[in-house]
Amino acid sequence: MVLSEIDRKLLQRCLNRKPHAWEDFVDRFLGLAVHVIRHTAKSRSIRVNPQDEEDLAAEFFLAVVNDDFAVLRRFRGDSSLATYLTVVARRIVVRELLKRKSTSGLQESAERQEEAAVATLEHPEERIDNREEVERLVQGLNRIEADIVRLYHLEGKSYQEISSTVGMPENSIGPTLSRARAKMRQALADSSA
Repeated sequence: MVLSEIDRKLLQRCLNRKPHAWEDFVDRFLGLAVHVIRHTAKSRSIRVNPQDEEDLAAEFFLAVVNDDFAVLRRFRGDSSLATYLTVVARRIVVRELLKRKSTSGLQESAERQEEAAVATLEHPEERIDNREEVERLVQGLNRIEADIVRLYHLEGKSYQEISSTVGMPENSIGPTLSRARAKMRQALADSSA
């Protein structure tokens, strides 16, 4: 059984609007939400302060209760509740961070975007210092891999957004991204050898 008995009961209590169920839900998953917020912001090189974390956590929990707990009603039990909520939280956080970034007029410089993209590709001892090197590495990929790398790392798109853009199933984006990163790491290693 993927869904734990504790989570199954908590889920039922929330859906049945039992007293204190929502407070128990928030207590159980607040730490997970904060972790997703911090990890997602860090992976996109976006700084969040404690107020931002609080606001983003509130957005997540608001999304959970919207439309009579529609997010919880869609949960099919194919994974743990924590895994499901992590995916939901990540999508909400990415959307909110990108919305805030565009509405506040904050634009990262091209250098910072390159550094964020390259940070996931390199070992700590390896560095790529210029945009030309990043473009050279991306050119070693096939068209779809290059598009996915650019959309994810340079434009900050979610898997769902990338899926819509490139016409590939959403569950294929992660594996394709991993293969592309491996190819880029190998090209980096070959060029420094």
